[in-house]
Amino acid sequence: MKVVRFLHGDQEHFGAVDSQQVRVFEGSPLEGAPLGDQVLELSDCKLLAPVKPSKAICIGMNYAAHAAEISQSVPDEPLMFFKPISAIIGSGEAIVLPHQSNQVELEAELTVVIGKTAKNVTVEQAKDYIFGYTIANDVTARDLQFSDLQWARSKGFDTFCPLGPWIETDFDSANKQVASRINGEVRQSATTNDMTFNVEKLVSYVSENVTLFPGDIILTGSPAGISKITKGDFVECEIEGIGVLSNPVA
Repeated sequence: MKVVRFLHGDQEHFGAVDSQQVRVFEGSPLEGAPLGDQVLELSDCKLLAPVKPSKAICIGMNYAAHAAEISQSVPDEPLMFFKPISAIIGSGEAIVLPHQSNQVELEAELTVVIGKTAKNVTVEQAKDYIFGYTIANDVTARDLQFSDLQWARSKGFDTFCPLGPWIETDFDSANKQVASRINGEVRQSATTNDMTFNVEKLVSYVSENVTLFPGDIILTGSPAGISKITKGDFVECEIEGIGVLSNPVA
């Protein structure tokens, strides 16, 4: 099921996409709401970021080739950092380049959406706590990442976490293609099997350190091929079995 969050008129809803139509949930599916009888045309709905998390947890350098291209070592355990929820935008919304940086880059990432409160979850239990998966672009001001003592500013500007276009609930995270394109030119291409720590390990590890709530997201790391984006570019992040997250650059 492809779960979307959208505006219809001035009302916000969750829905399930079926071809060119959306069946509306009777509330939030993350709270167990069922699908209702109302059906809308997808073309009449403005898609939003598919979830409003309490926090966005990111995993750094989870692909060895990406760690190498920024001259970093692969960590012995998952490297956690956070993006503010003010960075989140939906598919189709513009990534706005900040004047503070001269080197903003894209990073396509498989993203886990948590479905129920998780604390000290084991690797074996992890799948039971996953609602579904979506796509994120961990936009990064690379020059600031290495000039600052930590990553909060370089990763946290407004619009630096495009998310969407929907949550795919029927998805196996193993061996899926992860790719990004700038103006149609492929910049990143790898599979989820290239991750150092797989999804189940990440959910378990994060839950040992912070309590996860329904709707929270975990960005699982980006492959090699990070590339500069500039005003006027059109950026696409694609994950096999989910879809394409698309954003212009302003």
